Amino acid sequence: MQANTVFTTQNAPRYLGTLCKHFGHKVPVTLDAGSGRIELPFGICILSADEVGLRLTVTASETPALNKTIEVITSHLERFAFRENPQLTWGFSEDA
Repeated sequence: MQANTVFTTQNAPRYLGTLCKHFGHKVPVTLDAGSGRIELPFGICILSADEVGLRLTVTASETPALNKTIEVITSHLERFAFRENPQLTWGFSEDA
């Protein structure tokens, strides 16, 4: 299962780095120029920063795990980007 969203912001690289560094203290994380991967115990989040904003794709094996991954990533992004008040709309698909 998979879900995607885009947070439109000019600060995408900063939020990408902040999220990856934060989670990197607790779970496996990969951070490259413009992209990252956060491996939570219940799901994975792939992030990419570009001129439009921060693109997030989460995958998990089942709906409850997907929803938990979305909840954790969203809550952290909302906290780190509170000045911009992110309003994320997630699109869902069965593809992993």
